[in-house]
Amino acid sequence: MRILIVEDEERLAKSLKKALEKEGFAADYVTNGETGLNRIEICHKDYDLVILDLMLPKKDGLEVCKEVRAKGIKIPILMLTARFDTNNKVTALNVGADDYLVKPFSFEELTARIRALLRRPPQSVQTELKVQDLVLNNATHKVVSNNKEIKLTVKEFALLEYLMRHPNQVINRNQILDHLWGYDFDSFSNVVDVHIKNLRKKINNNRRKILETIRGIGYRIRDGKAV
Repeated sequence: MRILIVEDEERLAKSLKKALEKEGFAADYVTNGETGLNRIEICHKDYDLVILDLMLPKKDGLEVCKEVRAKGIKIPILMLTARFDTNNKVTALNVGADDYLVKPFSFEELTARIRALLRRPPQSVQTELKVQDLVLNNATHKVVSNNKEIKLTVKEFALLEYLMRHPNQVINRNQILDHLWGYDFDSFSNVVDVHIKNLRKKINNNRRKILETIRGIGYRIRDGKAV
């Protein structure tokens, strides 16, 4: 899952990004409301959730949220604020925020709220994915093949889930970098190739080749039905 953080306190934004990435999310941040609104308008299909601060320069969180909803964009929005005020909470929810969290907060509570929002329809996604004899369960964070669990790192799991949600589609390196590591990651890094290599060793076997490299284009998960 990919998250956009709109937070003017850059130290907090960087801290949230780092912590979310440790949990297996991809995260980007911007530091003012105007840039945040532009990013959401242009790239909302690339994100699964927005963490939006209430007090922002150029355009505050309420304005951003209101304009996003006016444009029919339904991405979940979790509002952050230092104000503990029922009226502010009601206002935030009325303009379209899905949840509201008061600073300071624990990261455990934030991730619990995020996961709860991501489970809500229509933004919720299929929990269990199956390709040939490979089964990935996002809720339990387990991957099983022929009733035997395959141990994956957090990033390997996220990579496999991304590919399994697009069976038989060729996904290029830049798409993977953007989705799992964020827009600001070095596009010349070989991190994708390394993770693909390690993942292939774990999920491919002599009987079936699920993960393929399409030379010069990208990578593909085969469901066994496509020619």
